[in-house]
Amino acid sequence: MAAPKPEEISHPPMDQLQGLEYCIDSNPSWGEAIALGFQHYILALGTAVMIPSFLVPLMGGDHGDKVRVVQTLLFVEGINTLLQTLFGTRLPTVIGGSYAFMVPIISIIHDPSLMSIQDNHVRFLNTMRAVQGALIVSSSIQIILGYSQLWAICSRFFSPLGMVPVISLVGFGLFDRGFPVVGRCVEIGIPMLILFISFSQYLKNFQTRQLPILERFALLISITVIWAYAHLLTASGAYKHRPELTQINCRTDKAYLISSAPWIKIPYPLQWGAPTFDAGHCFGMMAAVFVSLIESTGAYKAASRLASATPPPAHVLSRGIGWQGIGILLDGLFGTLSGSTVSVENVGLLGSTRVGSRRVIQISAGFMIFFSMLGKFGALFASIPFPIFAAVYCVLFGLVASVGLSFLQFTNMNSMRNLFITGVAFFLGLSVPEYFREYTAKAFHGPAHTRAGWFNDFLNTIFFSSPTVALIVAVFLDNTLDYKDSARDRGMTWWVRFRSFNGDSRNEEFYTLPFNLNRFFPPS
Repeated sequence: MAAPKPEEISHPPMDQLQGLEYCIDSNPSWGEAIALGFQHYILALGTAVMIPSFLVPLMGGDHGDKVRVVQTLLFVEGINTLLQTLFGTRLPTVIGGSYAFMVPIISIIHDPSLMSIQDNHVRFLNTMRAVQGALIVSSSIQIILGYSQLWAICSRFFSPLGMVPVISLVGFGLFDRGFPVVGRCVEIGIPMLILFISFSQYLKNFQTRQLPILERFALLISITVIWAYAHLLTASGAYKHRPELTQINCRTDKAYLISSAPWIKIPYPLQWGAPTFDAGHCFGMMAAVFVSLIESTGAYKAASRLASATPPPAHVLSRGIGWQGIGILLDGLFGTLSGSTVSVENVGLLGSTRVGSRRVIQISAGFMIFFSMLGKFGALFASIPFPIFAAVYCVLFGLVASVGLSFLQFTNMNSMRNLFITGVAFFLGLSVPEYFREYTAKAFHGPAHTRAGWFNDFLNTIFFSSPTVALIVAVFLDNTLDYKDSARDRGMTWWVRFRSFNGDSRNEEFYTLPFNLNRFFPPS
């Protein structure tokens, strides 16, 4: 038997991902685009409800306060998504709430000066204002790094090899938001997981009027079916004598969002009162803003691939970070109880539907703004049980992680140097945050526990993030370990033409600003 030819056992590297139905600047029909936009809106609800549901009760807020925070977060998410897709990176990314801000916000909640307030509602308002002040000040980190092009300069030290662990851990690092949450209510979580995979993969060739309806709308269809099933279980009394935690995760009437939501409520800046400013709170929040910056950098790289675009040039990436900083400033002004970052699950949905259209994401932003003002209708969709979202996350986070691994095609993985850097960055990126999580769960404080609270928050926030640890390790090793003789092995010969806007002719098609604004902001 003849030996196989090299081209028969290997695949040539590809700048743009193949097999997508619509890329970044091609659009499905208006009807399909609206349905896909609504699907992205439904997916974004998971994080938008989870974060306030956890934090608001700790602050002393009631169900009405929780609904207002959810509405505000969705409203600002819509604004930030429009700004990012129009003037930022222009990639089809939803800008949502971030778990990276949980550590400094919980630290603010437990500030003795706030905990000593007896009246719960007053404590909630004062804590919210303290969080707002910290977000407003710390947003300057991304605004300065972005608009000064300092992040563009920093990104020149990134190679495909160094980015692989960062992008992959943007997905893998959220493993605790996946099956551990599904396991809280397996009777709806596992059917949702099976149904979503079946529709999006095994039945993807089923077509109606030449539209692969099950693949394209797998999320909407499977959520509708399982949500109805969960409501049937709730109405039949299946959870009547179950533990409280099980009822919260399984029942469709335990969120108290619909009954607490007003019919119409338009969020506005400073609606909670004037923000308060504390230096310690601001320093701790700056670490979360830095983590958000790194996680978004990885997510933008993944989104560019799933939208069949070229990697964003350095100045485009920096421009996007600047607008994301504006988004965090808006978070602080409106009081969303979270900073902004790229929604990883929505990036994964681009790949699952094979639609990377920018217009679809802009339509989803319209849904966020519209339903955040119509309180009752938005609360209806927001009452979907968390295990249903978590089942979808198991697929979409994994898809984003695999996009990170696809960058290995541009590197030499027969190099011991590359194997060492990739393996160590991956392992420490998973192991270090897990140590910080386990330590915090046992000791009720992070490993960094000095008298300087701001220093504790800064270190604990940085090392809670898998992509941040991976970036520190991978970029340091990649730029110090035999780096002079390894440019080709690192993938730099492929990467270098995407550093500048004029390095590849396709960049103009994907990243040029609308309304001929490039006349005033010429690309570098």
